[in-house]
Amino acid sequence: MRIFRDHRAIPTDARGASAAIGNFDGVHLGHRHVLDRARRDGAPLAVVTFEPHPREVFAPDAPPFRLMSPAARASRLAKLGVDTLFELPFPEIAPLSAEAFMSNVLADGLGLTHVVTGADFRFGKGRAGDAATLRDGGARLGFDVTTVELLGGNAPVSSTAIRTALTEGRPRDAAQMLGHWHRIEGPVLHGEKRGRTLGYPTANMALDGLHLPRLGVYAVLVDILDGPHAGSRHGVASLGVRPMFGDNVPNLETFLFDFTGDLYGAQLSVALVDFLRPEATFDGLAPLVAQMDADSARARDLLAALDA
Repeated sequence: MRIFRDHRAIPTDARGASAAIGNFDGVHLGHRHVLDRARRDGAPLAVVTFEPHPREVFAPDAPPFRLMSPAARASRLAKLGVDTLFELPFPEIAPLSAEAFMSNVLADGLGLTHVVTGADFRFGKGRAGDAATLRDGGARLGFDVTTVELLGGNAPVSSTAIRTALTEGRPRDAAQMLGHWHRIEGPVLHGEKRGRTLGYPTANMALDGLHLPRLGVYAVLVDILDGPHAGSRHGVASLGVRPMFGDNVPNLETFLFDFTGDLYGAQLSVALVDFLRPEATFDGLAPLVAQMDADSARARDLLAALDA
């Protein structure tokens, strides 16, 4: 998949695409429904999206809300067969009128032949453009327009509903709306290395900029994406602030079952499968280790059931 971050000077072989437009945070089933409507024989499949997310521009002090990083979103879109990702700089796009966005960006800039959006799509300065505006503009400017109703009827699939499920510790409900496990992706960082002294060495990952699921312990599926240990593993992870040790910056600490090796710097993709329990403090290290043993045993059983 090719990625372009400027609508100007798009090469000829990247023009003529049929494109789905939106933020695609999470790349959930609703997004896939829009993508499927954008597939056309003889036309490259493209996605037009924006960085940073508009909400980060208009509400910069709001808590982190993104379900996935731009890199994780691009990886997921590539797996779904997207040929071209137009990841446009939102601060440059936001001041454009609806007419300028359609003419300068979609038609002249990207050279799209077909545009697909959800029914709630708004665009242009002040969110002045809607589906009817886009259809009228497409007819004048030479691209077809398809508007897709939200998936799910009275309970539509949405990034907001997925965030709610994760906040409440319901990762399987989130996965039903996503069409895949909710994953946290990124490099393995150096931590305090306490886990190895307890018999539970962990791979530590930052959660910067991402929506925080319910804090606690999870059964997880882990994909090691690169390096000599690349492959898939089962594990148990703590997502939280480590109350036993006075830390307060949330991170993800994952213990991989039956694994030995150095993962520092490797890219991991950790899928939250089941919420096991909330974070807790313990009266000493022995009760903590006993609870970790119990968490690991339960996680092993739950994850083994996925393979049965």
